[in-house]
Amino acid sequence: MKTLRIFIFLFSLTIVSYSQSYEGKGDHKINIGYDLYGNGNGIRASYDYGLGDLFSIGAGGSYILDDDDNDYSLFVRTNLHFAHILDLPSKFDIYPGVEVGYLSSNDIKFTGYVGLRYFFTEKIGVFAELGNNGSIGLSLNL
Repeated sequence: MKTLRIFIFLFSLTIVSYSQSYEGKGDHKINIGYDLYGNGNGIRASYDYGLGDLFSIGAGGSYILDDDDNDYSLFVRTNLHFAHILDLPSKFDIYPGVEVGYLSSNDIKFTGYVGLRYFFTEKIGVFAELGNNGSIGLSLNL
């Protein structure tokens, strides 16, 4: 609940400054957030690295809080960034993506999603990813 309050607070801020949601090759992003559904409610962190104007790769992990087995997952991910193609303001990024990884319960994890990032400042923004998993949280531009 605390994470949701932080997200709502940050999303309601109206800070006017330059921000760039996805810069292409060499872009570095860290997402820290809360998994709302899918394998279970939990916390997650991921890192994305831009390989070009449209494509990024990354890795991450999550820890499922509402599971008796205390599952965690480790995954690799890839995203296609469409904000430039759709001529959206630089503060926005829309990206479909996939994650493939390992659940500690010895299962393979496959997740498809559509994500949205919005940056309030050059370094701080929010993200939401919806698909067969859902997550929200903070996005940091490194």
